[in-house]
Amino acid sequence: MQRAKAVEGFVVTSTVANMMNRDHMRAFFQRAAALAAFVAMLWAVQVVNWITGYGLNPAFGLIPRHVSGLDGVIAMPLLHGSFGHLMANTPPLLVMGGLLVATTTRALLPVNAVVIGFGGGLVWLFGGSAIHIGASGLVFGWFGFLVARGLLDRSLITLGAALVVGLLYGSILWGVLPGQPGVSWEAHLFGAIAGAVAAFFVRTQVHTPRLGDVDLD
Repeated sequence: MQRAKAVEGFVVTSTVANMMNRDHMRAFFQRAAALAAFVAMLWAVQVVNWITGYGLNPAFGLIPRHVSGLDGVIAMPLLHGSFGHLMANTPPLLVMGGLLVATTTRALLPVNAVVIGFGGGLVWLFGGSAIHIGASGLVFGWFGFLVARGLLDRSLITLGAALVVGLLYGSILWGVLPGQPGVSWEAHLFGAIAGAVAAFFVRTQVHTPRLGDVDLD
């Protein structure tokens, strides 16, 4: 009798574990597809921008302290000044976005809302007089989030993600310093700050995922 109950309990546990694994894998692939679609959209926007003589940049770029440039808080990551500009941003977007997809079981939308909204808002308030464009602010935001989350959470998964990001892209921190012509160091600096803030205030349920934590937000 006891042996039968033990076998039954093992079967139930295995079934639940398999369900959790399937749900996590399904969520992972859906988020990975969303990341790929986002990067593809950046390239599609770039083609349209190029065809129109980069007319989207003055129309939708972030212009600090101008009401007409406030929509750039949202639009800035979608716009680039050249194909080379977007080409430089694409690999870190895929790598860091992939780490977010692989290690975060929930709250990706709130994390990105803080990075884009708070980081872009600080650029609008304190940025230099220019049209700020490019997804590098998002790149720095993801960098700041992944590193700060690793230091705060200190699980093997989050520390591993922070280590990978630090080894691959630690040199980008030089980009938060002023003095590089044509580079929005403000977007880099405030993006990194916003990412660190998101790591402090947004719970992402990384190292102890449960079935109920698997959602598609």
